[in-house]
Amino acid sequence: MPSEAQRKIEYLSPPAPVSMGDQWFEIASIDHFWIQRRFRVLQSLAGQMLTSSKRVAEFGCGHGLLQRQFEAALHRDVSGFDLNEIALRQNVSKTSGVFCYDIFQENGELAQAFDLILLFDVLEHISAEKDFLLALLYHLSPAGKLIINVPAGHWAFSEYDVAAGHVRRYDITTLRSAASQAGLRVTKWTYWGLPLMPALVARKALLALQRNKENIISSGFDSRSNLVNSLMATLAACEFIPQHLAGTSLMAILERA
Repeated sequence: MPSEAQRKIEYLSPPAPVSMGDQWFEIASIDHFWIQRRFRVLQSLAGQMLTSSKRVAEFGCGHGLLQRQFEAALHRDVSGFDLNEIALRQNVSKTSGVFCYDIFQENGELAQAFDLILLFDVLEHISAEKDFLLALLYHLSPAGKLIINVPAGHWAFSEYDVAAGHVRRYDITTLRSAASQAGLRVTKWTYWGLPLMPALVARKALLALQRNKENIISSGFDSRSNLVNSLMATLAACEFIPQHLAGTSLMAILERA
């Protein structure tokens, strides 16, 4: 992981606590099967949009895994914004800008600055969805697109979600409702992770029995070994995208209504 000296952080706002389990940043890596599958789903769903958009930003970039995937696979930079200094200090992107920034500050230099905004596994941490999405839209160009990824399945809410700082999981109906309240509409969407649903059921059951709450995130997300990681990657790939049946996650493209 790069040090702060190697990976410069530009401070547009002071760092602040966020509803996120910091242990996740120690476990999630560029090689993790779930991180890799998420990016392939994004490529399948968004296609040419990822390369044709002039300016791309990720809000809630964390330690930069998605930024690094864009750099490696698509040879383009993604400006990354977050308030979590612990995550920003570990950012693994190579050339993309990294900013400590509170979107409610609405920095004038960033008004309508981005043609594509990525909000990956962030919205489930936010209690006031509407206010957050409206603040996000301040930074999106009038014809810009927003791509959101969230955990799916209300039934799957577990001790892992609590430890990770989630306040909810989604289905397409609840995501559309949240989008509509902020003047957005879903134009394309997919569930993904359908082959992983048995593992999600097992995780929920096992974590309910676990007494050591400090290790819940590592127990729930760590792929344990290279062999298990490879097997899970193969399993995760066994679905067509887009699909509207069910999944462990939900990804959608949104635009202004």
